[in-house]
Amino acid sequence: MRSPKNKSGKIQWLWILILTAFSIGVAVGGAVFYFKVPFELWNKWMPIPHGEMKVVVIKPGLSARQCAQAFFEQGALTTGSATELARWMSWLKIDRKIRSGQYRVRRSDPWNMARQLMTVQPVSWSLTIIPGMDVFSLRDIFERHENPILPQPASGDALRKAILDDKNYPEPMLAYLPDGEEKRAAFLLPETYFVVRETPEELVRVASHTWWDTYGGRLFGDAASSNIGDTATIASMVQREALRDDERAIIAGVILNRIKKNMLLQIDATVIYAWRLKGRTVTRVLYSDLEIDSPYNTYIKPGLPPAPICIPSKESWEAAIAPQETPYYYYVARKNGYHYFAESYEEHRRNIKKARTE
Repeated sequence: MRSPKNKSGKIQWLWILILTAFSIGVAVGGAVFYFKVPFELWNKWMPIPHGEMKVVVIKPGLSARQCAQAFFEQGALTTGSATELARWMSWLKIDRKIRSGQYRVRRSDPWNMARQLMTVQPVSWSLTIIPGMDVFSLRDIFERHENPILPQPASGDALRKAILDDKNYPEPMLAYLPDGEEKRAAFLLPETYFVVRETPEELVRVASHTWWDTYGGRLFGDAASSNIGDTATIASMVQREALRDDERAIIAGVILNRIKKNMLLQIDATVIYAWRLKGRTVTRVLYSDLEIDSPYNTYIKPGLPPAPICIPSKESWEAAIAPQETPYYYYVARKNGYHYFAESYEEHRRNIKKARTE
């Protein structure tokens, strides 16, 4: 006859087996449910709790843990920690899929935040600096854009402040950077930039860092390029005067030749910019336009204008940095975009007639 104790022990073990099997079944069923049921149904049956909408900015180059920390520090989590969010991101296999940009999410706990990040796409903006832009057209970039995050477009004052703010430039660049909006704008390298914030500060930051990465090591410390402000001004004139890249270094050489001879530069682009400063748009320079009293009028003012007249392209910077040695002192535009160059004024006059009859 079996003892009651043995019978009780078997019943206890039976319950343990049943509970273990049940737990395994629940775990397997849950896993099958999660991985096999479409994510849309998962959200329908277990919706993410409603909460305050929050915009979180993720900067480029952050690791998954740093991204989680950004969500925590910018107030997107209602409870929990950045470490918990990072764990859920890893478990859901989205830790390597987080990209830079602005994330518009509902404030929630780490688990529901990670669920949101499975479907929420970051918003980023492209801002393009076109070679030849001046400070006026640069402001148009922001006046034309409508950012759903920023209630108002950035004003000209905001852009001016961003250009003049030292914090938006690489630290080593500050020792050489000139003062003034027009002078500093020339050091924003033309390119299309994808930014996480559509703000003047962000544009100045990425464009100035790109310029420094491209030219900082080449220009500074070089005795031949000690006056970087003059180099920028020459590059800006080359940008406006030359249509063909293979002529930019020649035109830079002509400008330097005239400066060495103490000749007036007589560059139409500077006259156009002088009128631009007075609010008038000039597309073709007439003799009457040359009478404007402005430090930018190189028909009556000797030497270089006081500041760059536009933002130079890479090709114009290269031409100003390494101008071509040339015997020319004059040039006139042809209808095909190229120029006739001349050593003497008499030859220049013949080239003008030739260009007009083409």
